[in-house]
Amino acid sequence: MSVQVENLEKNMAKLTIEVSADKVEKAIQAAYLKEKSKISLPGFRKGKVPRQMIEKMYGAAIFYEDAANRLIQENYGPAVDESGVDVVSRPTIDITQIEKGQPFIFTAEVAVKPEVKLGKYMGVTVAKIDTSVSDEEVDAAVEEERNHNARTVTVQDRAIQDGDTAVIDFEGFVDGVAFEGGKAENHSLVIGSHSFIDTFEEQLIGKNTGDETEVNVTFPEEYQAEELAGKPALFKVKIHEIKVKELPELDDEFAQDVSEFDTLAEYREDVRKKLGETKEEEARRTKEDEAIKKIVDKSSMEIPEAMIETQVEVMVEEFAQRISQQGLSFEQYMQFSGMTMDKMKEQVKPEALSRIQSSLVLEEIAKAEDIQVSDEDVAAEIEKMAKAYGMEAEKVSEFLGDAQKESMKKDISVQKAVKLVMENVKERAKAKPKKDKEAAE
Repeated sequence: MSVQVENLEKNMAKLTIEVSADKVEKAIQAAYLKEKSKISLPGFRKGKVPRQMIEKMYGAAIFYEDAANRLIQENYGPAVDESGVDVVSRPTIDITQIEKGQPFIFTAEVAVKPEVKLGKYMGVTVAKIDTSVSDEEVDAAVEEERNHNARTVTVQDRAIQDGDTAVIDFEGFVDGVAFEGGKAENHSLVIGSHSFIDTFEEQLIGKNTGDETEVNVTFPEEYQAEELAGKPALFKVKIHEIKVKELPELDDEFAQDVSEFDTLAEYREDVRKKLGETKEEEARRTKEDEAIKKIVDKSSMEIPEAMIETQVEVMVEEFAQRISQQGLSFEQYMQFSGMTMDKMKEQVKPEALSRIQSSLVLEEIAKAEDIQVSDEDVAAEIEKMAKAYGMEAEKVSEFLGDAQKESMKKDISVQKAVKLVMENVKERAKAKPKKDKEAAE
């Protein structure tokens, strides 16, 4: 394998990767072995047709696509390592040549890690944050705990109200035809949650258990399924149950049920303490964000668009995973929320850019300050991971490859850079709003 690097504008590079002809032959043969069981020709049993006969009948290129995919997968990573290019995006692949008896040539256009010119990063000024806890905040936290401990009871003596949970079957139709993804059974829908499009939920208010009703809505103009965008739809709905929350009494018995304390007063004091700790942690993160943003603003770097697009895709994938953990597929979320992939990508793009900029300046600070990561630092991080997964640290260390450990070292150095910056910040009180001079007089 050989690799040539062409530096392009705006921190982009093109790698031209050439793979030897003998590896091409092996990849084509592997593709044939994978697919031969699906191919039959007159005079041969299925799966027993010689490769030469298949290529003669269908053309030599019949196995090229599979072979190319295999060759790219096997050679792209090693090619990047050989090139020495610090790649920070997914590649755009283009096949230049694939032919029996010839080398396989493909190109990969990638974003290269941009150079960062740091501005001031020591002695950054951040706003001082009040972390005191008010009685109203304690009340709200206790009320939230009451809601968490509420019993869900089924009611049959009244119709659906805002805030109820309705257990329903539904099926959607556009122009009288059922559409894909528009049907579910025994779905629990919180009325007022706005998890369904348009006025779907509001139209169920006033309906009773056992009712079969029709709900008319209109899909948004920018709906992710183009065939439904902007169209009116009719949903046939059957209501199985109406459920409501029944809150526990706010007394000492409640405190004993939800905490280790005997009295409501003791429980409230513990809530106040924990809220204070949470506020302190939030204040720490907020001040970190402010400090890093100011460092980013004082620094300069040219972020390639491909790097941003890759980070956007990672964030969308993370969101999809979180949604799936809540029992809803990403496709269902997109359908019920009226969100489109393009709209979602546009929404997360500013945050994606911010993440990239923050990471780059912190890595550069770690480099400028010659921040070192010791074996003890890595061991401590592995110990944290082991506790989180309920495993032995040695086992976790065995599972981690060299690349993962290097990534861990980079993360630790970034954490140390953050700590260094925050140890040197200056806090200022938030400016009080100026009173209108005439009003004061």
